[in-house]
Amino acid sequence: MPLKAVILIGGPQKGTRFRPLSFEVPKPLFPVAGVPMVQHHIEACAKVPGMKEILLMGFYQPNEALSRFLVSAQQEFKVPIRYLQEYAALGTGGGIYHFRDQILSGGAEAFFVLNADVCSEFPLQEMLEFRQQHGDMHSFVILGTTANRTQALNYGCIVANTGTQEVQHYVEKPSTFVSEIINCGIYLFTPAIFQHIGEVFQRNQQELALEESSNGWQRAEVIRLEQDVFTALAGSGKLYVYKTDGFWSQIKSAGSAIYASRLYLNQYSKSHPERLAQNKPGGPVIRGNVYIHPTASIDSTAVLGPNVSIGEGVTVGAGVRVRESIVLHGASLHDHTCVLNTIVGWDSTIGRWARVEGTPSDPNPNDPYAKIDSETLFRDGRLTPSITILGTLLLVTIPAEVVILNSIVLPHKELSRSYKNQIILCAYAGSTCCVQGLGSNFVCFSTKGHYQHHLATPTLHYLLSATPWKVLAHLQDLGALNVPVMCRQLTHRNRLRALDFSMIVTA
Repeated sequence: MPLKAVILIGGPQKGTRFRPLSFEVPKPLFPVAGVPMVQHHIEACAKVPGMKEILLMGFYQPNEALSRFLVSAQQEFKVPIRYLQEYAALGTGGGIYHFRDQILSGGAEAFFVLNADVCSEFPLQEMLEFRQQHGDMHSFVILGTTANRTQALNYGCIVANTGTQEVQHYVEKPSTFVSEIINCGIYLFTPAIFQHIGEVFQRNQQELALEESSNGWQRAEVIRLEQDVFTALAGSGKLYVYKTDGFWSQIKSAGSAIYASRLYLNQYSKSHPERLAQNKPGGPVIRGNVYIHPTASIDSTAVLGPNVSIGEGVTVGAGVRVRESIVLHGASLHDHTCVLNTIVGWDSTIGRWARVEGTPSDPNPNDPYAKIDSETLFRDGRLTPSITILGTLLLVTIPAEVVILNSIVLPHKELSRSYKNQIILCAYAGSTCCVQGLGSNFVCFSTKGHYQHHLATPTLHYLLSATPWKVLAHLQDLGALNVPVMCRQLTHRNRLRALDFSMIVTA
């Protein structure tokens, strides 16, 4: 049977909880267990017999990193892979409806749709076999799994017939308990799905007909599979759920990337044992599942694992201890450093005897159905303890004998002291800003003392603006002090980029 697969990769306005890791590298290309996140999806799709083409769909601007990855993946998996760029964020259903001709070209009789921000065993072949045993050739299948009663409220909940597995009721993120079976964001469709999505599109057009708006067509094309399509299909005899007992998790936040890396590393023992490092004479001590890129240089006295991924060109010195962490390419861990529950960014340096540690955000190990919680950046006016993140394509240097705990560090400058529960960022090279949580008050200041602004509120949000002017306009709306002074500092030498304008402001 001719098949295709569509992987929804979103765009730069999505996945804000994954920042700062997605500032310059698109989130789908962030390395998880040694390979780009979306490569796990592509590999699973390529293994399905009859797979004719894999389409990545999103609204990222085409860039060198994405193009290079597509060429490499196409060569490795021997299947055509293309990127289809949406003109705007069209939702999980709007994108595939907009490109329906591309999906149906070549006579595909069925196609998978996978969200890029999930990790899974991807039982795609099992979903195909399930569809043949249940319903007719025009039925659709949702991959489902079991969550506990409390966490199920954070997902799409499915009520299914226990015998036939037909979906009788579907609710996206209900306010009260509906079902413990949740939507995994992986679907198997036939071309008949476009008729149902088209009905939603026509209804949206009719509702917008009386509105005088230049973007009415775009708004009509914004369609959500979960709320707009599945809810209507439930109980029609055309929608089924295949429940998997394999691993599954969302990858919404940076902390969830470390957890996803653990799940994939565990899977490597069966699927890719060659990717797992082994204890060898003269090599580092390996504990549990560890991935080490062939170009990395690891001292024989280092101790790595469990759940460690070492990227390209990484240098690990004598006596280093790394556990539950991802070390990205070009990073350098000097002698006797300790790195726990941390993502060490590209080309970052950690000095001798330094300790960099975060707080794990794993699911409850005593609950077999527990899922990882995607924590917000702040809780009760304070920075939520989570993993520590060093840098995003900026040179971050942690000096010797310094302790960094539960912090996000983004300066293009060497730190001079220890930090705990802080966000440290820079406005431009040579000037570092630090955002500190002081109960319900937040203080933003520069190391040069150019400005100081106090924001007192129990509700805080992480604003990541595309331009400095949006930041300034937002602060002006809040009645921020000394905006002209801040403006002069931020525009110094015109060396700023979009990723430099991250700061803490009130909602």
